[in-house]
Amino acid sequence: MAFLRELFQQHTSTLVSLLLLAGLPLVGDSLLTWGLHENADWLRNPTLGQMVLYFVVVAFTMTFALTHTTVVVLVTGFYLGWKGFPGMLLTYMLAALLGYLLAVSLDRGKVIGLLERFPKAHAVMQELRGDSWRLVLLTRLSPVLPFALITFILAVVGVPRRQFLTASVVGMLPRTVFFYWLGTKAQDVLALIQNPDTGTAGKVLVAVLLAVSLFGLYFLFSQALKRALRPDATSAQKNFS
Repeated sequence: MAFLRELFQQHTSTLVSLLLLAGLPLVGDSLLTWGLHENADWLRNPTLGQMVLYFVVVAFTMTFALTHTTVVVLVTGFYLGWKGFPGMLLTYMLAALLGYLLAVSLDRGKVIGLLERFPKAHAVMQELRGDSWRLVLLTRLSPVLPFALITFILAVVGVPRRQFLTASVVGMLPRTVFFYWLGTKAQDVLALIQNPDTGTAGKVLVAVLLAVSLFGLYFLFSQALKRALRPDATSAQKNFS
């Protein structure tokens, strides 16, 4: 409780950023979909420059949580087809990197500094950072965890950048490929966004990814907690402090 109270009192900017990252996509998705629907002609046969411009724009919207990644993937698949898939992957990597750098610059080590004042929480977080690749992979597998919000959290708790980027791409790939394919098969972009009919196979895929993510994260946290609270680990943490 003391940790949460101090977090609310002294780290308001971090918490405000988290709230904005959770809520902004609801507005941004609608604006992006409407804008693309009204200017669909050039997206049907875009030039290279127009494609680059499109990917720069959606990288910006994903970085600042103005759109959900799933919506961007669906829309890109609908308008650009498979020729736009490599660009979508590069855009995703760029958005992840920019989001990571932005979070680090905004937080400036405040959360880690706060954790260091609470030895048990700090010990658990150290254990999780030691397993960063799996931690990032499991969070990215989940189809319900917001992209920008998770990026912010992983960055401020000190997940190494290289592991963050590689595990992010691998974790997002299964659902990215599926929803991109779904976008290429759609007939109307507004209907696609409002009700993406994933079919039985899609529902099974989403359920499997969600289950793997949840159970994997539960196992990861429980193992980190056990290791952090072992007598020898607790003693080492005290000596280090």
